[in-house]
Amino acid sequence: MKTFLFWNVNRKPLNELIVTLAAEHSVDILILAELHEHPGALLQNLNERVGSEFRLPFSLCPSIIVLTRFSSEFIHPVSESDRLSIRRLKLPASEEILLAAVHFPSKLHWKESSQAFESAELARIIVEQEAAAGHTRTLLVGDLNMNPFEVGMAGAVGLHGVMTRHLASRRTRTIQGREYPFFYNPMWSRFGDRASGPAGTYYYDSAEHVNYFWNLFDQVLVRPSLLDRFSNDHLEILTMAGKIPLVRGDGRIDASAASDHLPVLFRLDL
Repeated sequence: MKTFLFWNVNRKPLNELIVTLAAEHSVDILILAELHEHPGALLQNLNERVGSEFRLPFSLCPSIIVLTRFSSEFIHPVSESDRLSIRRLKLPASEEILLAAVHFPSKLHWKESSQAFESAELARIIVEQEAAAGHTRTLLVGDLNMNPFEVGMAGAVGLHGVMTRHLASRRTRTIQGREYPFFYNPMWSRFGDRASGPAGTYYYDSAEHVNYFWNLFDQVLVRPSLLDRFSNDHLEILTMAGKIPLVRGDGRIDASAASDHLPVLFRLDL
């Protein structure tokens, strides 16, 4: 099992907490959005304290930083833009997967309709790269700035992320003669107080009539061809970095101590 960690660190100097999480959870692939400083400083800290060498593979995406314990030759970009990095990850004696990491524009700047259209474009790019790779073993992770139930996340033309493995196992759905591939989105099960851990990854309290309070903007989605390699039991929204709490006593995110987003940890059998 390989361990992945995604965290939007909100442009804060959180290198100490990042290193703590990487060491505590034996992270193999560290994916960060809104990193405060040049990743070289973080890379040095990781290699001094974690006990195994991390590397910073080549990338042209300024919004997403990927650091890995693996040799850079095993993970290389195939499609990148300002907010998206899609990489082929091929470890020795393992099947290749596509790792797509994304940081979508915030709702402070984009309407839901714009996010939905951009989701359709992201879905198109992923399908294009799957065709080029000759497989659909794709893992999508990042700050989508949308909840799982929103149009861009659940819509067929968008990311088509469904809430159960059973639905995702159908692989595709046909609408008006057109076939749309599914993603399985396990984050649906992390909403509310019946989930283990916090009720979301981002908390926002507004004086509007409709306010969800807890949101699940930070997500991981898997294609059906990876379902047997992904366990929901190994998916966590973290609330501690070592002995440092990332949430307050009332359960809300402590943005003064760390980021306004909580990190997402998951494992994949590669």
